[in-house]
Amino acid sequence: MLAAQTSDAVTFADVTKASGITFSRVSSPDKKYIVESMSGGVALFDFDKDGLPDVYFVNAPTVATAGTPRLARSELWRNLGDGTFVDATEKAGVGYPGWGMGVVVADFDRDGWDDLYVTCFGPNRLYRNNGDGTFSDVTDKAGVGDARWSTGAAFADYDGDGWLDLFVANYVDLRLDALPEFGKGKFCEFHGIPVQCGPRGLAGSGDTLYRNKGDGTFEDVSVKSGVADPKGRFGMGAVWSDFDGDGRPDLFVANDAGPNFLYKNTGSGTFVDVALQAGTAFNEDGKEQGSMGIAIGDYDHSGGWSLLVTNFSDEYNTLYKHDKGFQFTDVSYASQTAKASVPLVGWGAHFLDYDNDGWLDLLVVNGHVYPQVERAGLATRYAQRKLLYRNNANGTFADMTSAAGPAIGEPAVSRGSAAGDLDNDGDLDVVINNLDGAPTILRNDGGNRGNFVTVHLESRAGTRSVIGSVVTVRAGDLVQRAERRSGDSYLSHSDGRLHFGLGARAKVDSVEVRWPSGTVQRFGEIPANSFITIAEGADKPQISGRSRR
Repeated sequence: MLAAQTSDAVTFADVTKASGITFSRVSSPDKKYIVESMSGGVALFDFDKDGLPDVYFVNAPTVATAGTPRLARSELWRNLGDGTFVDATEKAGVGYPGWGMGVVVADFDRDGWDDLYVTCFGPNRLYRNNGDGTFSDVTDKAGVGDARWSTGAAFADYDGDGWLDLFVANYVDLRLDALPEFGKGKFCEFHGIPVQCGPRGLAGSGDTLYRNKGDGTFEDVSVKSGVADPKGRFGMGAVWSDFDGDGRPDLFVANDAGPNFLYKNTGSGTFVDVALQAGTAFNEDGKEQGSMGIAIGDYDHSGGWSLLVTNFSDEYNTLYKHDKGFQFTDVSYASQTAKASVPLVGWGAHFLDYDNDGWLDLLVVNGHVYPQVERAGLATRYAQRKLLYRNNANGTFADMTSAAGPAIGEPAVSRGSAAGDLDNDGDLDVVINNLDGAPTILRNDGGNRGNFVTVHLESRAGTRSVIGSVVTVRAGDLVQRAERRSGDSYLSHSDGRLHFGLGARAKVDSVEVRWPSGTVQRFGEIPANSFITIAEGADKPQISGRSRR
């Protein structure tokens, strides 16, 4: 009863105007070319280490304005802690990466400050955080400026040498001087109406794995590691996770209009695609889907990492339940999450405990790629509502979209999304980068009626990264796990702090951290409604309370 009562009391409010954020996505009204429809990542990260998550929005020009890319300004907004933000872009020097697509955050050089990697419609950009509110473009020195059309990216230490490596998914092999003509061809119509062409009918471009050499540079190991994608599938989202619990990060890649990849880390510097055997290449009918975004989490408290993959209209978002090792089952319809998603085009997605009851819920943001559907008399629309599902704690979810306030149901053409506690009040908020115009800042109102604990794993200068750490929180009969990752949702990066809802439980009995080094630390009783910071090797965590609005 506690979970249901808490969930019914939670709403999300659109506080975009009140936040002071004035970012606006550059957009072409007709979206005649596929490259104009896919951009829009967003990152939540504390770039100045003041304890508040800041926001970075990725922007992109249109085909018509591609010659003047400074018309499309990506923006960094600093969190002031009072519900408002200030534009820090110009001082930071991260406003003009090019034709931006997505963004991922990690401390690649182990200096204790989080850096930015922005994927682009070539070339990508690596911004090193200088620790003084500014960033330096170190792309050329690092050697990570993949010049293709890059989409999802994620950092992890795949070879266990203590340095974060970088995977980059690439989409379509496309040139602005050779764009396919709008509405002309087999793959340039939707339900009989002329639309932009692709990705079917276009060539893919392969993927990249960069190995961090530990000296500020990377080497391209795509081919010898086995993740180069020589067949050129249309890569979108990417996420690293240790699916089989052997201490080595594996890699899942969502491919648009083709089978997904699930790369098993062999431990010898190579990977083997096991998606077909694992059950994650296709849906339960054996069909490939138009996959975009990825959410990952232990939603059923089984101890495994399940996957939610967002897909195209006339399909459904696929929930792959993790059974064991590299075995998954498509439980989309059994979980009651599939039906509502069929007419929608899904992008950003999150497993998040929005009501703090101790069970991961689901949020998906949506929006079509074809503005022309508005004139086609179809059941779907260009601007679309979001989907919010409450976890029923029995393997099924309840659609709470209509109960969570008008902001969730407000139609938008959304792309990337990031989740995190923007105001440090103990519940999770969401930032959405919409394709057309202003973003959406959704403030969680009421989620913190349930108790919580938030765990921040701290990277110290010169030490191994926290990426890949697994935290287990025990509170009475409730046992939860979360993994620290770099990159999630659709081309985005969420708040790196790990949030655990506790319901009515007044304390945490223990917090256990398994670090990438193999070291395990355990800490005893922690009061509920605490933010705790843990550094590897520390005798005890630092504990602080939540903010009050």
